[in-house]
Amino acid sequence: MPPTDLSQIIDSVKILQTGESIAEWQHPSGMIPWFPNGHADPWNHIEGAMALDVSGLHDEAVRAYQWLSDIQREDGSWHNYYLDNEIEQDKIDSNCVAYIATGVLHHYLISKDKGFLETMWDVVEPAIEFVLKLQTPRGEIIWARHSDGTPWSYALLTGSSSISHSLRSAIAITNELGLEKPQWENACRKLTDVIQNTPSAFAPKERWAMDWYYPVLTGVLKGESGTKHLKEKKGKFEIDGKGVRCVSDRPWVTTAETCECAMAYFAVGEKNHAIELFTKIQDFRNDDGQYLTGVVYPEKIPFPENEFSTYSAAAVILTADALLGYTEANGIFADHDFLPSLVESAED
Repeated sequence: MPPTDLSQIIDSVKILQTGESIAEWQHPSGMIPWFPNGHADPWNHIEGAMALDVSGLHDEAVRAYQWLSDIQREDGSWHNYYLDNEIEQDKIDSNCVAYIATGVLHHYLISKDKGFLETMWDVVEPAIEFVLKLQTPRGEIIWARHSDGTPWSYALLTGSSSISHSLRSAIAITNELGLEKPQWENACRKLTDVIQNTPSAFAPKERWAMDWYYPVLTGVLKGESGTKHLKEKKGKFEIDGKGVRCVSDRPWVTTAETCECAMAYFAVGEKNHAIELFTKIQDFRNDDGQYLTGVVYPEKIPFPENEFSTYSAAAVILTADALLGYTEANGIFADHDFLPSLVESAED
């Protein structure tokens, strides 16, 4: 049984240590790479920025958002992978672009800095407009664009689920600023409807755990429908007593997937199982507060070899906040009713 007192697993001192491990690898520009000499992508960079805020490292978080503001393209997007002072891959991922809304709202909820929100609106608005240009008439959002503007030919369930969550965050920002974006609300309704009711709209990626739990993590499936959805493939993706596989056909348990899945369980009321998953991932922590990207069982071999990553550490911090409620932003992932609700839940 998991401990009833989560502070036995992780506390504010450990969270700060892990946050500092992310800040240690942050570049002077504000960019947060996956690891030293590695690249950064906007989504995981924003995840790192949110973790810095939860840790109390607010100046570092602001620098992370400023980096995104500084390098935003004229069309509101960002490229897929960056190295310091150069672009490594120029593809544009719609999910990565949309996630800025979640990060900006998260920082505002913690900092209460209305000036930050007003300034970053000039970053959020064009980013969301870029993403919505990739929405099909049916509702799904194409997952990527070439840098020349040519869209890819298909949508992904994980990406579209995350975008639905980012759209709700963006609408929460408009509410805070006294603005109205009814076209964003309509786009979010269409997107959520197609995720709930038209699985054929998305390229088949059933091998990946994220395609399983992301509709629940992001609040597209909630309540009883979310619980039922998680139960259907639990045996496929979870290794009892270890965590969540990244892919169903490999015994490779990863920190990020296990933590995200724990938040999904927590949000639908399966709190004991969420704590159980989060507890097991603490085996991946080192003395510096960093977390391994993943471990292959039963050999217990870290894969990639001895890789500790900022996005893994960030997932731990955000899950700790979701489960323990350290900040006023914890409901973004812990409570499916925290963000503006634009559609009825599937069971309704």
